[in-house]
Amino acid sequence: MIGYVCVGTNDLAESAKFYDQLLAELGAKRDWEMERFVAWSAGESSPKFLLIKPADGQPATVGNGSMVSFRATSKEQVDAVYNKAISLGGKDEGAAGARGEGFYAGYFRDLEGNKFCAFFMG
Repeated sequence: MIGYVCVGTNDLAESAKFYDQLLAELGAKRDWEMERFVAWSAGESSPKFLLIKPADGQPATVGNGSMVSFRATSKEQVDAVYNKAISLGGKDEGAAGARGEGFYAGYFRDLEGNKFCAFFMG
């Protein structure tokens, strides 16, 4: 259902380095790049994640109440993604762990302050 998700950045080069390493933990790699954005995916049929400079030329800002969630294949992969984000300078928003029956997740913010979740259900 989702084709792609975009988050804004004020430093495309620096933020792209963060996501190169972070999204590799989920098996994704860069597959599309232009002057204003970089896109990653885990394959042709998977949704894309885009990091983009705002089209209006104004500074990128964090959406209040907005969050993007990355589906992991295991609790260990959730741990790896969360730990990678923190090691790359991301901010903790809730360490990886159980969040109710059958839901395991870790929450963090990227270098721009955008909120993310890595989760596994099962």
